[in-house]
Amino acid sequence: MAAERGARRLLGTSSFWLYCLLLLARRAPGAAAARSGSPPQSPGASVRTFTPFYFLVEPVDTLSVRGSSVILNCSAYSEPSPKIEWKKDGTFLNLVSDDRRQLLPDGSLFISNVVHSKHNKPDEGYYQCVATVESLGTIVSRTAKLTVAGLPRFTSQPEPSSVYAGNSAILNCEVNADLVPFVRWEQNRQPLLLDNRVIKLASGTLVISNVTEGDGGLYRCIVESGGPPKYSDEAELKVLSDPEVTSNLVFLKQPSSLVKVIGQSAVLPCVASGLPTPTIRWMKNEEALDTESSERLVLLAGGSLEISDVTEDDAGTYFCIADNGNETIDTQAELTIQAQPEFRKQPTNIYAHESMDIIFECEVTGKPTPTVKWVKNGDMVIPSDYFKIVKEHNLQVLGLVKSDEGFYQCIAENDVGNAQAGAQLIILEHAPATTGPLPSAPRDVVASLVSTRFIKLTWRTPASDPHGDNLTYSVFYTKEGTARERVENTSRPGEMQVTIQNLMPATVYIFKVMAQNKHGSGESSAPLRVETQPEVQLPGPAPNIRAYATSPTSITVTWETPLSGNGEIQNYKLYYMEKGTDKEQDVDVSSHSYTINGLKKYTDYSFRVVAYNKHGPGVSTQDVAVRTLSDVPSAAPQNLSLEVRNSKSIMIHWQPPPPATQNGQITGYKIRYRKASRKSDVTEILVTGTQLSQLIEGLDRGTEYNFRVAALTINGTGPATDWLSAETFESDLDETRVPEVPSSLHVRPLVTSIVVSWTPPENQNIVVRGYAIGYGIGSPHAQTIKVDYKQRYYTIENLDPSSHYVITLKAFNNVGEGIPLYESAVTRPHTVPDPTPMMPPVGVQASILSHDTIRITWADNSLPKHQKITDSRYYTVRWKTNIPANTKYKNANATTLSYLVTGLKPNTLYEFSVMVTKGRRSSTWSMTAHGTTFELVPTSPPKDVTVVSKEGKPRTIIVNWQPPSEANGKITGYIIYYSTDVNAEIHDWVIEPVVGNRLTHQIQELTLDTPYYFKIQARNSKGMGPMSEAVQFRTPKASGSAGKGSRLPDLGSDYKPPMSGSNSPHGSPTSPLDSNMLLVIIVSVGVITIVVVVIIAVFCTRRTTSHQKKKRAACKSVNGSHKYKGNSKDVKPPDLWIHHERLELKPIDKSPDPNPVMTDTPIPRNSQDITPVDNSMDSNIHQRRNSYRGHESEDSMSTLAGRRGMRPKMMMPFDSQPPQQSVRNTPSTDTMPASSSQTCCTDHQDPEGATSSSYLASSQEEDSGQSLPTAHVRPSHPLKSFAVPAVPPPGPPTYDPALPSTPLLSQQALNHHIHSVKTASIGTLGRSRPPMPVVVPSAPEVQETTRMLEDSESSYEPDELTKEMAHLEGLMKDLNAITTA
Repeated sequence: MAAERGARRLLGTSSFWLYCLLLLARRAPGAAAARSGSPPQSPGASVRTFTPFYFLVEPVDTLSVRGSSVILNCSAYSEPSPKIEWKKDGTFLNLVSDDRRQLLPDGSLFISNVVHSKHNKPDEGYYQCVATVESLGTIVSRTAKLTVAGLPRFTSQPEPSSVYAGNSAILNCEVNADLVPFVRWEQNRQPLLLDNRVIKLASGTLVISNVTEGDGGLYRCIVESGGPPKYSDEAELKVLSDPEVTSNLVFLKQPSSLVKVIGQSAVLPCVASGLPTPTIRWMKNEEALDTESSERLVLLAGGSLEISDVTEDDAGTYFCIADNGNETIDTQAELTIQAQPEFRKQPTNIYAHESMDIIFECEVTGKPTPTVKWVKNGDMVIPSDYFKIVKEHNLQVLGLVKSDEGFYQCIAENDVGNAQAGAQLIILEHAPATTGPLPSAPRDVVASLVSTRFIKLTWRTPASDPHGDNLTYSVFYTKEGTARERVENTSRPGEMQVTIQNLMPATVYIFKVMAQNKHGSGESSAPLRVETQPEVQLPGPAPNIRAYATSPTSITVTWETPLSGNGEIQNYKLYYMEKGTDKEQDVDVSSHSYTINGLKKYTDYSFRVVAYNKHGPGVSTQDVAVRTLSDVPSAAPQNLSLEVRNSKSIMIHWQPPPPATQNGQITGYKIRYRKASRKSDVTEILVTGTQLSQLIEGLDRGTEYNFRVAALTINGTGPATDWLSAETFESDLDETRVPEVPSSLHVRPLVTSIVVSWTPPENQNIVVRGYAIGYGIGSPHAQTIKVDYKQRYYTIENLDPSSHYVITLKAFNNVGEGIPLYESAVTRPHTVPDPTPMMPPVGVQASILSHDTIRITWADNSLPKHQKITDSRYYTVRWKTNIPANTKYKNANATTLSYLVTGLKPNTLYEFSVMVTKGRRSSTWSMTAHGTTFELVPTSPPKDVTVVSKEGKPRTIIVNWQPPSEANGKITGYIIYYSTDVNAEIHDWVIEPVVGNRLTHQIQELTLDTPYYFKIQARNSKGMGPMSEAVQFRTPKASGSAGKGSRLPDLGSDYKPPMSGSNSPHGSPTSPLDSNMLLVIIVSVGVITIVVVVIIAVFCTRRTTSHQKKKRAACKSVNGSHKYKGNSKDVKPPDLWIHHERLELKPIDKSPDPNPVMTDTPIPRNSQDITPVDNSMDSNIHQRRNSYRGHESEDSMSTLAGRRGMRPKMMMPFDSQPPQQSVRNTPSTDTMPASSSQTCCTDHQDPEGATSSSYLASSQEEDSGQSLPTAHVRPSHPLKSFAVPAVPPPGPPTYDPALPSTPLLSQQALNHHIHSVKTASIGTLGRSRPPMPVVVPSAPEVQETTRMLEDSESSYEPDELTKEMAHLEGLMKDLNAITTA
């Protein structure tokens, strides 16, 4: 029972894991396939595990001889034991009936009596061991090559030779490479013993170094390869005594290019002969090799180099240099290192289910790069739609079927060898469903998107599970006509769509969808047949593109036909480009290879190929890079110079050839020198490529020598420099001190040159290495020229005629310069007459084309009438601007009678002039033409924007700025944007226009302790410029506390608080008065208000003269557009609209000039809507410079008299809802009549609360010594239009300069209901409203306003005003008494 329970638990666990495997299938290629490890268990059957099956021993390459026996080892491990078979050259051997080949018990192949002849080679070939286990699979071993040594044949035999004692001797005996191990030598028919002095090279050649008399005799070589030995011809070696005369240095044996495999030994032969006996040294890639201290580098007899256990780092170019003191010769050879294939990543065992996709991974390295092929159960895997090679080496199997099970092997092969690695694939059965309901088939399976290479499927949940949140889906699909089925799973539960990728164009596929729940897979949907879209059949990339250099100037590129040619390939286009440049060239090719000639030597190039068919170009290959071969330098070294050191040595200096002519890596320089008298006796010295100087010693005294230098690459020696001569000193002169003064100096002046001659110093025992000539006008230190010590004269060129030059001469050596010798000379005057000047161009005109372009045209009177230029004359146009004053001229040449000057500054006056030049003749500059470029919108914002708080008035700020750096025209105005939200849309910011001649502006009625953001935009006649960066300013905190639900207004400096001391001027819940007292106060205030209104009406109606009427009209014009100020307790105006469009202000003096026209300019919602202002307005402003003074109170209005019609019409957002934020212009809240300014007339209340500004104009006459009263505004009844002017104060009122200002939105948190009053505001923050026009009248002429104010003073009698004010004062005292009671 326990065993049965354990089996059931095992079955349940395996079912769960197999179900999970099925759900996770196709998440990633092969992701659902279990790698080697714990195997899943299939229910209802025994547990399947991976079976160990591998080779213990594999055959290796073997060399044999005819008639001998050979064993090719092979042994494989498996349970049960595998069956071993052998293949030769890909075909199975029938070992049963073969009497010479037999299978040994361990699986090895034994071949007896190897057969090999010229026409019959049955045993030579490639052998492979094949191991098979029934019902499991087959594996194959690596391939081993059996080579049978051929019949002995000598390609070269020893020849009689003679050698001087101490030199080296070479005796050739070359046979085919497979027989070299069987070669031995005999001397006088006796076996020759090899040692450090006598060696046999890899080719079989015998080398004897440091020959002695005992080495003489007869030599022959013998080949013993299993049959009878084969003897070469005998050759006599004669040893000669040293003749004590030199002989030329020659190579007896030179190294040749060699290819070796990692781990082998390489021998580079190099044997030289000559007298004196030469020494051999080796270099690799310009570095000297140390053969004495290295364990792997050994110098063999004669100078050959042996490298044991070679590695990849040993690859390179090796130089053998022979030197005997008199002569140096060199030769070179290339050593190439190859590596057998090695696996960096071997395939691993995989568990999988049918219809899944898997990938066997295989990474290999080797040199040359190995090719990879795959074998399944011993048979080659041919790539198809379902078996694909991906990422060069990996095998992908799509849509697994049961027959795919078995052993897969990755076989890597290159020129050196091959290797194999394998893995097992096991196909598992699907787990049966557990007990429970299974989902029905998904509904409405459709292909919602069909492309050329992918299809998107969608469906609905099964009828059995309408929600389907926990269902997963698998899409099974197959290509019509094939048996293989693939599966694609949804990525998460509940997803009802999947995209099938990597399909073939114009191909029919069959799709079925199946749902799974926790119990298992349900029913499959009905098959859906879908055909992919056809695509333009363009070729794919050409595979296996390779490029290799064939010469220093040519490269050959090869490739193969694209795998997806999509029809007949018509031709190929080969693109190539020199590295470091961006100019790609191409050539049409009809075959699969092409050689490009005419390339630069030793230069890197990149290549790519594009295939073409009838539809056009296909996919380009990846770029391949290759460098052309090196060559001998094509130019000689540069700057060769000689320096005589003493009587026996000369130092020679040089520089490498130009880089473009080196044609490879400079490996050394060859210096040749000779006596000038014996040109046939040349001595050579070889130095390394990094050395750029050489001291030549052992020379004869007082002898002239010739020197030349040539550069070397690995390809040979380039051209040499010309012979350069130097003479050694007669004796070793003194160079411990500077030379003495030259014995003489003579000068001969010419027109533009001076000939200088001299004689050397009298003391000839001091070394002189040269002379330094200094010269200049008035000073000899302007120019210095150094000449050789042999030179005795020099011509100084390029001097000015009729000029006084001072010349100095100094001898110098390595210690320094000696004492100078001075002389002076005046060059001769120039006698050639100057050419007559040409006539300057006439009729120069400047035509303005744009803000930065002006066309200059002119005429040339020296041309024929048709003004056609037929000679080589040209014109020079110059231009400049006078701003700034020190601007330099700019010039340009033209060959026609016009020139287009571009790149000018906008709105700038330029002057232009032209001159003509013909040969050496030029004209003077023509008369100037002037032109001013057109204006352009400002391209920079106003700068230096600052915001400061007004002293004593925390709710008023002053904005200052400077004009834009790039105004590009006359600034006609500025727009100030401000808001409490820096991120608000720009059309929600409050807009305040300012005239262009002002750089400061005042804004009031801001909320205390609130951050504001300001931007400024400049405008000229062309439009608006960019906005400045936002400047933040936080208003100060309140100095005192205000009543709840209201904000304490800013009061003037003359304000006195009520005697009651209450902080709530309008009454608040905190007032100590009871409701009855409050009622009495309200009634009293009403009575007093009625009395005041009656008095004011009487005074206003009594004045019926024309002066009074005009004054009232002026007051209306000036103050008729004030905004209404009030707090939460103020009386709200009725919903009326008073139009001011027809208001007029008649001049008192009956002047015929009309009043200023009312402006009607809308304020836009954004900067693009603002139209330019007429420039004539600005001229009026400049003509009337007025001083604007405002009352020293927080409620001073924006003084717009200075704007003179510049005030734009405001497009007001209109809102019928009770405003939480209203725009207010607060009149004075002074309570004492004596503290107020004279008032012309009462504030005309704007019934809509529209934003407007009062026009306060007061002309301060400096010479009168007194200040005129300022028009001031008081709050009154909403419908009142006239008021009695107040008595002027006893003393002159205090004024402070008033800046144009506009209050920001008052933001009050009202805790009581506000009457529903329609209010026009300047863009209530955060709200969008339809615009409504508000017309603002222009300010009157300053002279007219002043006249009206003067008239108002003379129209009223002081006694009458005093009586009325006294009566009014009494009423106020009664009211105060009531409130204090």
